[in-house]
Amino acid sequence: MSVRSEIAAGPTYRADPVSVRRTAADRQPRRPVVPHLDLLESESIHIIREVAAEFERPVLLFSGGKDSAVMLHLALKAFWPAAIPFPVMHVDTGHNFPEVLDFRDRLVARLGLELIVVSVQDYIDAGKLRERPDGTRNPLQTVPLLDAIAAHRFDAVLGGGRRDEEKARAKERIFSLRDDFGQWDPRRQRPELWNLYNGRHRPGEHVRVFPLSNWTELDVWEYIERENIELPSIYFAHEREVFLRNGMWLAPGAWGGPRDGEVVERKKVRYRTVGDMSCTGAIESTASTVAEVIAEVAASRITERGATRADDKLSEAAMEDRKREGYF
Repeated sequence: MSVRSEIAAGPTYRADPVSVRRTAADRQPRRPVVPHLDLLESESIHIIREVAAEFERPVLLFSGGKDSAVMLHLALKAFWPAAIPFPVMHVDTGHNFPEVLDFRDRLVARLGLELIVVSVQDYIDAGKLRERPDGTRNPLQTVPLLDAIAAHRFDAVLGGGRRDEEKARAKERIFSLRDDFGQWDPRRQRPELWNLYNGRHRPGEHVRVFPLSNWTELDVWEYIERENIELPSIYFAHEREVFLRNGMWLAPGAWGGPRDGEVVERKKVRYRTVGDMSCTGAIESTASTVAEVIAEVAASRITERGATRADDKLSEAAMEDRKREGYF
């Protein structure tokens, strides 16, 4: 076809060999250059080191749960071979699982860490807090936590919260500014561009920092498997006495359960989260190894807090309200 005929016939579109090759290549499954666990680990270690560099008196919240065990492992890696340059702190409700407290104390002793324990029971005994009618003490942790932050003049508090846990956590910044009263104000949160974090705060204020923000529950378990991180035994299937309340299997104990009409049964269960016994439910499970737990978590359609935390269900905005008050 002549040039003149080609113009008269209008535009034609020919397959560009280069474009064809690119399209075919795009159809191939792409593998990340760096495994995703390495990316998450690198980001978290960067955040922990950033806290150590920016703040004068950081502290790491350590309850003995899986997320705080991962946090401690990351902190060890962040400063190795030096020691972790800040203490760890636990707000003990007085109704914690004995297996978890034993794990907490053994790990802290083995690593030679300074552990600060703040007791909700002490506040109740002193008349500073009143026991709730439902026996749940998780909401009572806020005042002792804020008092401890003020007393020790901590300016950064590292926590294991993740965005996939619950909607109030999903919109949280990695560096979350708290005012003089420890409260969260959405209008004062700073934008976070890439890996730029703003730790600026006034005297009396502090910053909550969440290095695991971008992890999922499945990421945490896969990392636990890869790094061979020790956990409390209650994360794995075991026989235990439990009773059913509002669709959740709770452990009987001095906290006040069971009530009249609630029947204690022996079942094979495990825990997806650990916390106050009065509001932390178990799930029926046969997963007794990390690999079996990973398979179970991968198949689950309910988040760990949605499945096992009664305190999140006190109201539609329960966690949002507690965040504003300074709980996390």
